[in-house]
Amino acid sequence: MAVAGRIEEVRSEIDGLAESLPTAQRLMQAMVKLLHDRMLKYNWVGFYLLEPGAQPPMLVLGAFEGAMTPHTRIPLNQGICGAAASSGLTVVVDDVSKDPRYLACSLETKSEIVVPVFVHGKVVGELDIDSHFPAAFTAEHQALVQHCAMLVGKKLETSGQ
Repeated sequence: MAVAGRIEEVRSEIDGLAESLPTAQRLMQAMVKLLHDRMLKYNWVGFYLLEPGAQPPMLVLGAFEGAMTPHTRIPLNQGICGAAASSGLTVVVDDVSKDPRYLACSLETKSEIVVPVFVHGKVVGELDIDSHFPAAFTAEHQALVQHCAMLVGKKLETSGQ
């Protein structure tokens, strides 16, 4: 199946999950599993959520699929994850070895995408995906991952969990 067809199919399945699952937590768990299982180059998929009231502000690992990571808590001013959450912008890194912000989790990781999750216009977390392939995240992949983050933000607004 062509990549565009696979992305559309996965997007449709994600939309179905967002409609059927009652909480953001269940949606995030199902979403990371689906993305990890169905998207060939998505070797690690996880959500980090801002810890309420933490000083300094801290991203805490939530639902994820892939190898264990030493980075279960990331200060907002560190790494590519911190950059995306601080700026509120999607960060795509085609070659993590060339980005000084990269916090090494796995020697196999070659590229990464991090998309902020917004609730009522404020960043509350992010969807982070690592790939063992360089430049794995095209504009179509970015659109899919941003759609996933948007659905989680909407579910957090409505379910509060």
